[in-house]
Amino acid sequence: MTMAGVDVPALSVQDMTVSFGRTRTIVRAVDGVSFSVAPGEIFGIIGESGSGKSTLGRAAVGMITPSAGAVRHGDVDPFALSRAQMNAHRRKYQIIAQDPNAAFNPRMTILESVIEPMAIARTGTRAERRARALEMLDTVALSPEMAMRYPHELSGGQKQRANIARALVLDPEVLVCDEVVAALDVSIQADMLNLFWRLKRDFNLTYLFISHDLNVVSHISDRVAVMYFGKIMEIGPADDVMNRPLHPYSEALRSAEPEIAAYEQRARERIILQGEIPSALNPPAGCRFHTRCPRAVDLCASNEPDQRELIPGRFVACHFAEEMLARFLPVGGGQEAECVSQE
Repeated sequence: MTMAGVDVPALSVQDMTVSFGRTRTIVRAVDGVSFSVAPGEIFGIIGESGSGKSTLGRAAVGMITPSAGAVRHGDVDPFALSRAQMNAHRRKYQIIAQDPNAAFNPRMTILESVIEPMAIARTGTRAERRARALEMLDTVALSPEMAMRYPHELSGGQKQRANIARALVLDPEVLVCDEVVAALDVSIQADMLNLFWRLKRDFNLTYLFISHDLNVVSHISDRVAVMYFGKIMEIGPADDVMNRPLHPYSEALRSAEPEIAAYEQRARERIILQGEIPSALNPPAGCRFHTRCPRAVDLCASNEPDQRELIPGRFVACHFAEEMLARFLPVGGGQEAECVSQE
């Protein structure tokens, strides 16, 4: 996606805030978030439940209007469009939710449900819509016989595949995948991630891939943003964030991931976060993470750290980011490239 010879992000948000409630009960589910996703990129968002990931994804595709900040789809401001223009535009920006059961009418066959978005958009003839739906179902490995079944007759993995086909029929450019493998068995998760990778290649898709599972996100993503309490703590290449975290929260998430000790040179030290997650109605001053951070000092409680590019491609919002970076540099100095993936 280019404009006058300049690369334009497929999706970008700038200082975006999404608030709910009124007067004294305002909750900022997303608070001043900025990032951009290049065409063809898989951009992962990781964080605990309640960190604002799903709200961010819905606002990114136009399902929720941000309270402040800007969203751009390419060079288009979707919230400046008329209703008719927005309805047409959003066909290119689809979302796949965690629960496939909610996506289907139990009284309609899978084929009818996959046809429905095209019927609403009035694209093609009835025969063309049916052929397109069957093509997309075949693409996600569901047979015509499966297409004639009702949702309750399919397994969870099969319903999620049908859900993906339903999003693909309108030929989207960007897919927001919100915890799309969280409810699936581990073996099925692997097949589903391979499917998403193949679809990206075959349809030139861009993904915003949301999950609480760092292993899942790091496996499929090019870059990862770590989110906590409505804010982004760290952004960087997926392998770097997974293996060389530069924020204490990223480090804690990594330490909580299961590991097979026989394949580790040394066992990772488990970091147990102390304290409770703060109330969304009364977020802490300073760094949002300081109430649970093992490195926190008085400065963290009074001064919110700016998100800064510590080294090329690594953005961190922490007062101690330089100290964390130093752990991954050779003793006596060395090239910063030691802690950055060489793509």
